[in-house]
Amino acid sequence: MFDFDLARLYRVTTRRLNEQVRRNLARFPDDFLFRLTPEEVTVMRSQFAAASVSRRNFRHRPYAFTEHGVTMLSAVL
Repeated sequence: MFDFDLARLYRVTTRRLNEQVRRNLARFPDDFLFRLTPEEVTVMRSQFAAASVSRRNFRHRPYAFTEHGVTMLSAVL
């Protein structure tokens, strides 16, 4: 799941969620969390442009969380 979707799920801002991730980065091994590459962000941007409902701002590359990463995030938040 992406950071912006999890932020909505946990009812916090994406900024706050990412702040907590950065402060607790040692708790997130590489197989729990990763950042999208610029190419992946470009693909996402083009896919979301087709859907007028979702207006995403991709100034920063979003984090993607695995199942274990989501579990760890719930402990961090």
